[in-house]
Amino acid sequence: MRISFIGGGNMASALIAGLAGKLTDGANIHVVDPNPDALARLQAAFGVGVAPQIDATLADSEVIVLAVKPQQMREVAAALLPHLGRARPLLLSIAAGIRSADLARWLGGYGAIVRSMPNTPALIGRGITGMVASAGVSAAQKASADAIMKAVGATVWLADEALIDPVTAVSGSGPAYVFYFIEAMQQAAVELGLSAQQGRELALATFAGAAELAAASNEPVELLRARVTSKGGTTHAAITRMEQDAVGPAIVAAIKAAAARGRELGDELGAGD
Repeated sequence: MRISFIGGGNMASALIAGLAGKLTDGANIHVVDPNPDALARLQAAFGVGVAPQIDATLADSEVIVLAVKPQQMREVAAALLPHLGRARPLLLSIAAGIRSADLARWLGGYGAIVRSMPNTPALIGRGITGMVASAGVSAAQKASADAIMKAVGATVWLADEALIDPVTAVSGSGPAYVFYFIEAMQQAAVELGLSAQQGRELALATFAGAAELAAASNEPVELLRARVTSKGGTTHAAITRMEQDAVGPAIVAAIKAAAARGRELGDELGAGD
């Protein structure tokens, strides 16, 4: 598979690390980025082809991964448009907030677009990506997009692009919620007399172990939580206080606020011609 990346940042680098020598040879990967240091690093590590700007090399690509900041996407689309004619590649966007319809409009009605929302655990191969294919995407192209994103974790396909905003709110932004809770656990550990290092080790291992336990179990997480929460015990005291402080509803409201902001960003970024 011949794959080009527009953008060579962290997420693109993670994908290239998962693809090179596995799904395709590094020589079949082409990276466009204005940062010479990023290009040199990727070329040295994976043997990829590099260029500082979009050019005719992209015309031979089967898949073009759009890994640029959302605010740059309209400009990138204008530069990319002249090079889409020959191979009609799949465009795989990992940019937040850019709707497929707007990207297609900027590309003169181009229809072979998959929009995706990965998250930062992809940097260690443990990500999860929500994905949705436009009507112009073939079954083979959809399979290619799935294989590319599976290089850095699991994939979830959606039937409706409107669901990308909830995916962004739950899993795209989700690592920040986890880090926020870990921060609070670490702070509590220190305030209770443990060292900062001990608090970090305990919080991280607890989060990782609990997540692995939930993933390995066929039982609902509510039941797993109940089994740890003996009435009158220490866990019960903590959960009771969280319920008194409406922690659960506050988390739900926060995730809904993230989804609403995702919809707003789509409106803002897609506005105009």
